[in-house]
Amino acid sequence: MRKQQTIKHETKITGIGLHSGKKVTIKLKPAVENSGVQFVRVDLPHIPTIRFKPNSVVSTKLSTTIGENGVVVRTVEHLVAALWALKIDNVLVEINNEEIPIMDGSASPFVYIIKNAGIRKQDKPKPMLILKKAVYIRENGKFVAMVPDRGFKVSYAINFNHSIISRQKMNININEKTFINEISSARTFGFLEDVEYLQSHSLALGGSLDNAVVVDKYKILNEDGLRYEDEFVRHKILDAIGDISQLWYDIRGRFIAYKSGHTLNNKIAKKLIEYPDAWCLVNQTAKEDFVLQGVNLQKEFNF
Repeated sequence: MRKQQTIKHETKITGIGLHSGKKVTIKLKPAVENSGVQFVRVDLPHIPTIRFKPNSVVSTKLSTTIGENGVVVRTVEHLVAALWALKIDNVLVEINNEEIPIMDGSASPFVYIIKNAGIRKQDKPKPMLILKKAVYIRENGKFVAMVPDRGFKVSYAINFNHSIISRQKMNININEKTFINEISSARTFGFLEDVEYLQSHSLALGGSLDNAVVVDKYKILNEDGLRYEDEFVRHKILDAIGDISQLWYDIRGRFIAYKSGHTLNNKIAKKLIEYPDAWCLVNQTAKEDFVLQGVNLQKEFNF
């Protein structure tokens, strides 16, 4: 049976916030069963806590921001993607500022500290969300869907009007091994003209060639070039895994996207909750799956 998991030991990492430009330290601590991924703002009075779930997402502009009662944590997507892919179901994330550090622009540093912290199995089973029907959204030439499949797979395509990126697509079965080897080290990317504009408006203040792939009109500005020929679409998949992990459950289904981003990723997660006939929840066992009767995700996520 797949049991819930947390980390064995406390671990921490320090870096710079991509948009705030501020130095920030996060500590990962073991957490109890069924508590999920909780962010704790230790720098604020009363030490407020925000659980990562669909209705905690308050902004998808340039990154995924969660919040509650005016308290926010920004740019959570790379960290939560690593936690979900490594099957860390319950963890406390203590943070002493408003934004998760960007590190090198990928999820690899978070994979590293999670692996070093170790993984501890817990007693309660981890339910799986199984897609039974397709749920999809089309908006302004963009498309995102979640459809039935045997495992958790991602099919993603991007299409930029730029000679360096152009059209890229990837189909991949996501598990711990493929996430670590094929997805986790893909870095966030941006265009030089956009970075200059954002920084003039007090955004992307921590952005640099050390934590992002930057492209001008003709070339990649990073001296070492790309980590993968199709690093751009791989990073989009990384972001999507982070955004979909707000559902908390293991997923049996395929995530399909064309030119999607944080906004559509968040919308499809919320839409899935609103259509309970499109999925079922089961407890995973070695021989068979047992349907969990009477589970109401809208109630659980406070919709």
